[in-house]
Amino acid sequence: MNLKTSCLLVTTLLILFACSSDKTVPPQAPPPEVSVYTTKNEDVPLYLEFLGQTSGLKDIVIRARVEGFLEGIHFKEGSSVKKGDLLYTLESQPFEEKVSARMSAVAEAKTMLAKAKGDLGRIKPLAEINAVSQSDLDEAVATYDATLSSVEAAEANLRAAQIELSYTKIKSPISGIIGKTAAKVGDFVGQNPNPVILNTVSRIDTILVTFFITETQYLFIAREAINDSQSREGSAEMELILVDDSTYGHKGKADFLDREINPMTGAILVQASFPNPEGLLRPGLFTKVRIQKQLVKDAILIPQRCVTELQGIHNVFVVTPKNKIETRKVTAGDKVGSFWLIEEGLKTGEHVVYEGLQKIRDGVQVKTVPADLSAVQGEK
Repeated sequence: MNLKTSCLLVTTLLILFACSSDKTVPPQAPPPEVSVYTTKNEDVPLYLEFLGQTSGLKDIVIRARVEGFLEGIHFKEGSSVKKGDLLYTLESQPFEEKVSARMSAVAEAKTMLAKAKGDLGRIKPLAEINAVSQSDLDEAVATYDATLSSVEAAEANLRAAQIELSYTKIKSPISGIIGKTAAKVGDFVGQNPNPVILNTVSRIDTILVTFFITETQYLFIAREAINDSQSREGSAEMELILVDDSTYGHKGKADFLDREINPMTGAILVQASFPNPEGLLRPGLFTKVRIQKQLVKDAILIPQRCVTELQGIHNVFVVTPKNKIETRKVTAGDKVGSFWLIEEGLKTGEHVVYEGLQKIRDGVQVKTVPADLSAVQGEK
């Protein structure tokens, strides 16, 4: 073997050795990124909520008290009216004629009374000197008494006719908000036995809310009311949650509890009153009435989406100080908006996985970022 061949062989062997020793190491995947919620202790109020409906402090139905055709409407629908304001007028001619006839009857009765009084005045002195018989005097007295009663009856009929005439002008019985009229000019109203409801006037400076509670809730609230009364703290204040999930700015109190619990439904009717100085609330609104039942001290709340539930067992994924995933069994209590009250299993300052649950399992190394709770933070 010559020198040239030997050099070529050595070079080939070196190349093969270098290729066999140059093994490529695949790059390691970065740890998955998960968002976490950091637990903290806070005082958490727990509430009872009930579905209710509003009504005015007074909702007065307006009806015609006499029959007739509607001649005039003297208000703007949906506006404020004062007590005594003219709302409707009915045709008055038939009632005016009746008043005139009754006035004529009164005048006639008074004329007869004047004659009877004059006759009695002439006969009485004559009877005293026996110029006329006692029977003539008795007849004069009886005639006077009868005509006096006739005058009183005629005057009573006149007052009744005048009252009926006054009913042709329908006035507001209270100050408040009037609704849409149910009758138009020209309609015949006031016909019995079911006269048309012309309108409703509602006093809304205070709004009433009625709702039902169960027997168990009633017992809880009743005991709390007894305790408050004994401690002189007064009855529990109530909050009103409107249909847009906003909390009404004024708190109310219960002012009525029905006599009995309905045996068919197991519920009892409660009425609460709320001040309404701005006039925001109107009758007929559906609302939620919220009553605080308990204040939990140093409680831990976590978003509901952090919790997985399987056959009644609740678990969360906790990130350890070494950034590893640990499955933790917890005891969940009441739900508070989009959060869950955790009674056991967590302590303050721990990091609970909020988003990225599908990327992890027990023991996996992760990278954490703070969770964005802007969508649910206001729902506590």
